[in-house]
Amino acid sequence: MTLKQSLTELKDIDFADLDIQQIGVWPVALKAILILLIPLIIVTLGYFLKVREIRVLTQHAVVKEGELLQQYRDKAFLAANLDAYRQQMIELDKTFGALLKQLPKDTEVPGLLEDITEVAYGSGLVMKSISLQPEKISEFYVELPIKIDVTGDYHDFGSFVSGVASLSRIVTLHDYVIGQSEGSQLTMQIYAKTYRYKGETEQ
Repeated sequence: MTLKQSLTELKDIDFADLDIQQIGVWPVALKAILILLIPLIIVTLGYFLKVREIRVLTQHAVVKEGELLQQYRDKAFLAANLDAYRQQMIELDKTFGALLKQLPKDTEVPGLLEDITEVAYGSGLVMKSISLQPEKISEFYVELPIKIDVTGDYHDFGSFVSGVASLSRIVTLHDYVIGQSEGSQLTMQIYAKTYRYKGETEQ
């Protein structure tokens, strides 16, 4: 059968009259098309139902492999430098211990109050009050807030802050409030915080 005859035969087919149970008597051209289409449909369905799923799983596996490989490299690097890290930890412990020794002990707090008062007077300020506030306990140290109330001018305040920062003890300044006083004078309330090492018996 020639191609022209096959096309004519296909053209004359009434698809409404075709019965799947009588496929054996269907026109040859139609059966040839089915023979070509069925494998194509099977392959296409196989791809979408199985091959694509496998491909997605493979892509995920490749990404996971890269992540695990990077984790392995990181851990191998840490393992190779373990001795160096241990030495750094020993040095950090020594440094931390030295810094803790710089923190004032309980018996040094009165001296610290005197030093702050002297700095205030030396800066030209009038000390209205200085008082210890309740301690705040942290993991490694105890915070000792000190409330300071002074009178002076901006330049005196700047000199005072600079003087407190230069004390040998660790002292930080926080939460200042400046207001108007009598005449040209100003008032300043500020919190100074110093720190001491927390003893083993403190929680």
